[in-house]
Amino acid sequence: MREKIHPENYRPVVFKDINNEKIFICRSTVKTKDSIQINGCNYPLYKMEISSYSHPFFTGEKRFLGKTGPAEKFRRKYEKYKKM
Repeated sequence: MREKIHPENYRPVVFKDINNEKIFICRSTVKTKDSIQINGCNYPLYKMEISSYSHPFFTGEKRFLGKTGPAEKFRRKYEKYKKM
């Protein structure tokens, strides 16, 4: 095993899902500017746009994109180049 390739600054970090305000604490080396106080302890705070608390796969929520998804837009854009 190679030595000295892993970071040394693992610490508890609070990860916060900004969609539903859920938080969890996990050890990480992520750099943060914000901090939060939980149970009298100060932790670095990392804000996430999506986590298992808000991702449709984990929540079971179904979202309908309609016909304006990326594949449909691509098809319409290049339809004029179709060979006859």
